Amino acid sequence: MVRRKNTNLPLGDALQEFLKENRLQNGIDKVNAREAWARLMGNGVNNYTTAVELRNETLFVALSSSVLREELSHGKSRIIVMFNEEMGKEVVKKLVLR
Repeated sequence: MVRRKNTNLPLGDALQEFLKENRLQNGIDKVNAREAWARLMGNGVNNYTTAVELRNETLFVALSSSVLREELSHGKSRIIVMFNEEMGKEVVKKLVLR
């Protein structure tokens, strides 16, 4: 009879290893980016947000209000810093408001 290896691994570490081996982290980051935007910006901005998409370290946010777009464009660098802190790692290097 073959003996099993007794290597206990915490569940979180096992999931991280699975994501890394199957190259799924980018997809998880895309989903987490939408959720992070909603948490960071609150209801006021989310009411005017029509789409949030993460592509190649660039966060594309579509807004239905040109006035809000202009206001947010003044604080792009601050939004990027807050967003990366919310994600727990540097995911976004550029923010494009549409």
